[in-house]
Amino acid sequence: MNPLGEASFRQLCAQIPKVLRRIISMSLRIDRSAVLLLLACPVVTGAAAGVLLAATARAMRPILGGGTVADRLHQALPALLAVGVAAGLTRVAGALATYAERRITPRLTTETDTALVEAVCRVEASAYAVDGFADRQEAAEMGVIRTHVMVTDAQRFLSALVRMVTAAGALSVLNPLMLPLLLLAVLPAGVGAVLTARVDYEIHYANIADRNVRGMMRWWSTTPKYGDEVRANSMTDYLLFWYRSLSDRCDQRTLAAAPRTLRIALGSSLAASVFLVATWGALAWLAMSGRIALALAATAVVAVQTTLAALSQVIINGAALFHTSLYLTDMQAFLDDAGERAPKRGTLSVAAPVEEIRLEEVVYRYPGKDKPAIDGVSLTLRRGEILAIVGVNGSGKSTLTRLITGIYLADKGRVGWNGMDLAETDPATVWKQTGLVPQIFAQWPLRVRENVTLGQPYAHDDGPVWDAVDAVGMRQAVEDLPAGLDTLLAREVFGGAELSGGQWQRLACSRALYRCPPLLILDEPTSQMDPRGEHQIFERIKAIAANRITIVVTHRLENTKIADHIVVMEQGRITEQGRYDDLVHANGTFAELLELSQDR
Repeated sequence: MNPLGEASFRQLCAQIPKVLRRIISMSLRIDRSAVLLLLACPVVTGAAAGVLLAATARAMRPILGGGTVADRLHQALPALLAVGVAAGLTRVAGALATYAERRITPRLTTETDTALVEAVCRVEASAYAVDGFADRQEAAEMGVIRTHVMVTDAQRFLSALVRMVTAAGALSVLNPLMLPLLLLAVLPAGVGAVLTARVDYEIHYANIADRNVRGMMRWWSTTPKYGDEVRANSMTDYLLFWYRSLSDRCDQRTLAAAPRTLRIALGSSLAASVFLVATWGALAWLAMSGRIALALAATAVVAVQTTLAALSQVIINGAALFHTSLYLTDMQAFLDDAGERAPKRGTLSVAAPVEEIRLEEVVYRYPGKDKPAIDGVSLTLRRGEILAIVGVNGSGKSTLTRLITGIYLADKGRVGWNGMDLAETDPATVWKQTGLVPQIFAQWPLRVRENVTLGQPYAHDDGPVWDAVDAVGMRQAVEDLPAGLDTLLAREVFGGAELSGGQWQRLACSRALYRCPPLLILDEPTSQMDPRGEHQIFERIKAIAANRITIVVTHRLENTKIADHIVVMEQGRITEQGRYDDLVHANGTFAELLELSQDR
C-alpha cells in the first residue's frame, strides 16, 4: 500500500521541517564543524543580501538625482563599494558551503549505505522469506541514493529562506502590498512542485517490485559467471524479452502519469503568471502615482527580483527536500523494521567444547507456507560422532541444519547446546563455534587467503592457511595461481584469476576447516568434486571427527559409510535412522535410494 495514498497536502508539506531536522541530526554525527559552517553560510548570505539592498537604495539616490556625473558617482561610490563587498561575501559563503557539503556528503552516504548493509546482514535469516522484504529493501536503497543530494538541497533551501526573509523585510518597508503579491506569485509553483513530487513517488512506489526483479535479471544475465549457460542454452533472446517486458511495464506507469504532471505544471504556471503580472503592475502603479520615490522604485525592482528568486529557490529546494523525505522515510522504516527483526534471543554464552546438541520435537514453518518444513524432529548429537542426513530434495535436510546452528529458531520445540536453549543464547557465541559449508556457497571476490580466513581473525601467519588448503588438496592449484595466496579470485578484475567449480567447493571446505569448529556442517560438500577430491575430503572429515560434532548432508549415500549415525528425512520428518549396514538391509527409503543410485 502506498504510504502517500491517504496523506493530505498539508501533511506532505509538514515533512519538510522533519527532514531538515533529520538531515542536520545525521550530519552532526558525521562532522559537527562542517555542519556549523554550513549553517553559518546562509546567515552570511542573508546579511549580505540585506546590505546589498540597503546599499543599492543609497546608491540610487545620487545616481538618479541632480548634479554632474562625476559628483553623482563620487557620492554613490561608498554604497557601490558596499554592494561589491556584499556580492563578494555571497560568493565566499557559497564556496564555503560547497566545501562543507563535500566534507559531509561522502561520509553521510557511506554511513547510510553501511547501515543498510549491516541491517540486512544482521536481520533474522527468516526475514528473507517474508513477503515484501526484498521490495522494502529496494525502496530503502533509493533513500541511500538520495543522500548524495540531500545536504545540498537542505543548504540551498536554508540559504534561499534567509535571503527571502531579508529581501521580503526590505520590500515590506518599501510597501506592504508587494510581499503578499510575491507570495501569491510563487505559491502555485510550490504547490505544483510538491504535487509533482508526489506523482513521481507514486510511480516509484508502483515500480519497486518490477524494478527489483529487473535488477536481478540484469545481474544474472550479464555476470560472466553464468555467461556460458546463457550463451550455450540460447537464453539471450528470452532473457532480453523479459528484461524489456519489465522495463516496458515501468515505462508505461511513468508515461501514464505524464498527463497528470502536465496538468499540474500548466495550472501552476498559469496561476503564477497572473500573480507575477499583478506584482509588476502594482510596482509600476506605485512608481507612476508617486507613492514611492523613483530611487526607491529602482531599489524595489532589485528587491522584487531578489525576493522572487529567493522564493523560487525556497519552493524548488523545498520540493526537493520533500521528495527526499519520502525516500528517507522508506529507508528509516526499513532500518527500523530490520532492527526489530535482528536476533533478540538471550545472553547465555556457548563455549567450546560443545558436548551435546539436542533437538526436542522441533517444528519450523517458513513464513507464508501452510506446511511445516520441519515437523516434530527429535535428535541428539554428541561430540566425536558423525551424523549423516539424507533424503530427497525438499525433505528438510538444509532447514534442519539451519535450526541446529540457530540460523532459524524453532516455532515449537527446543534446540539445546550443552543444555542451553538457542532461543535464550547469544547467537554470536553459537556461530563462533560453527563451521558451515552450505549447499550454495559464496565465491568471494577476495584473495585466496581471505577466502580461507574469512570470518576468523588472521594472525599474519600463513601456516594454518596452508594447513587448511592442504586438507582439501588445493596446494598445487593455489601455488599455480599468479600470486599464490595473494591471487585475487575475480576474473572480472584486472590481474584476477578464476577457479573451477570443484576448486571453489574445496576452498569453501577449507574455510570451514580453518575455523577448527566444535560443530562442523557440510551440506553436499563434494557435489562438484572429482572422485579423488571427494575421497580426500571424507578422509579428512574422519580424521578430525573425534574433537567435534560433524554433520554431513549428502545425496551420495555411499559416503554415509563414515557416519556413526544416519537419519533419513521425508517431508520434514525423520522416517528412518541407524547405521549404514542396518539401513541397507531395512528395505526402507534409504535402501531404495541407494539401489537407485547404483542402478545407473
